[in-house]
Amino acid sequence: MSSKPKIRVLVVDDHILIRMGLKTISEIEPDIKIVAQVEDGEAAVEAFRQHRPDVVIMDLRLPGMDGVQTIQALRKEFGAVRVLVLSSHRTDADIARVIQAEAAGYLLKDMPLARLVEAIRAAHAGRQYFPAEIANRLPEQLRQSKLTPRELEVLQMIANGRSNKEIGDAFGIVEGTVKVHVTNLLEKLHAADRTQAVTIAVKRGLINLQ
Repeated sequence: MSSKPKIRVLVVDDHILIRMGLKTISEIEPDIKIVAQVEDGEAAVEAFRQHRPDVVIMDLRLPGMDGVQTIQALRKEFGAVRVLVLSSHRTDADIARVIQAEAAGYLLKDMPLARLVEAIRAAHAGRQYFPAEIANRLPEQLRQSKLTPRELEVLQMIANGRSNKEIGDAFGIVEGTVKVHVTNLLEKLHAADRTQAVTIAVKRGLINLQ
């Protein structure tokens, strides 16, 4: 009689203690196997290419590409990747970015390991996993924010005082494309200008003022 295939998991976190802690899941949960552990987004893409895991557990704050950018890179190459974001931050802006990136869930690093195990199984089954502490903050964002990940990035750059040209240079796109993003986000936020868009977005917790 053949055993049930294990859920294959890739861990992406630049803190070795977190990676060591997550590695114990393989030892205590017979249906889960950590197939690889890497420290940054670029390595995550390569590891996914090599191991094709069922679920990815990823820190939001990573050197180089951050968690959201890495999710976008994975989805661009591999399609509907199941990513659980693991973070020590619970800001509305971070939660909004993760939702926009279509992650399978958002967990906090101080949560019990059993929660993470539940999340892994849920993501593998095609479900989303947002614990109560996070889920209670979702409805407002889902109603008010229909911005794409790129529009959120442009909006954050605007909040940081960047011009359209500077934004275009940062993302490797022409200034005309930036203007299209700005027009779209103004319309979606019902804002009259860039300043009002930033004000609305900050109040809704979609971006941070840095």
